[in-house]
Amino acid sequence: MKIYRVTDKEFLSYGNVLDFDTKEILEEAEKIEMPTDGSMYVPTKEEFEKLSIMDIAKNEVFGGMPTQLGYCWGYNDTLNALEWHKCSEINIAVTDIILLVGDVRDVEEGNRYNSDKVKAFKVLKGEAVEMYATTLHYCPIQTSKDGFGCIVGLLKETNTDLDFVPQDKLVFCKNKWIIAHEDNAELIAQGVFGGIYGENYKI
Repeated sequence: MKIYRVTDKEFLSYGNVLDFDTKEILEEAEKIEMPTDGSMYVPTKEEFEKLSIMDIAKNEVFGGMPTQLGYCWGYNDTLNALEWHKCSEINIAVTDIILLVGDVRDVEEGNRYNSDKVKAFKVLKGEAVEMYATTLHYCPIQTSKDGFGCIVGLLKETNTDLDFVPQDKLVFCKNKWIIAHEDNAELIAQGVFGGIYGENYKI
């Protein structure tokens, strides 16, 4: 798999690079401890949301809508699944990361998706990107054995627990639709639909 940069024209279908000053939030993010293994996701972090970048994200990306800033942290080197939201997502790289992305319009009948359509994009530490609502994505990929860190901005309550029973079997959390790779027994055991076929890419 070729690894592009988010500054390459190939990323334009999936999102855009944001002209954000990330120095302050990176300094705050450096205080977060790495998990011993695996990855962790926290939808909202109060310390991030007190910073000036919070208003910039809320107003410039989400048009003034209620917004949350959280983080995804840990270790990952495999595709495993793809998710999407009915809004854009902001990713700020606290370490260099690789994003594996696709287009929701390529999801086939029966909620099947061919992993051959996935593309890889590298985001350098300090860079901020917006990924569009049509962009399939999942946990960032680390670029070193030390793991990865990524700040995540979304509409408020996205990725939090459901308070209703959805008819759509792909809805897993609020404003989160997800399909797992058919080889990912762990996610499937949690009730995620195994619709991704082809190679479960490992980088």
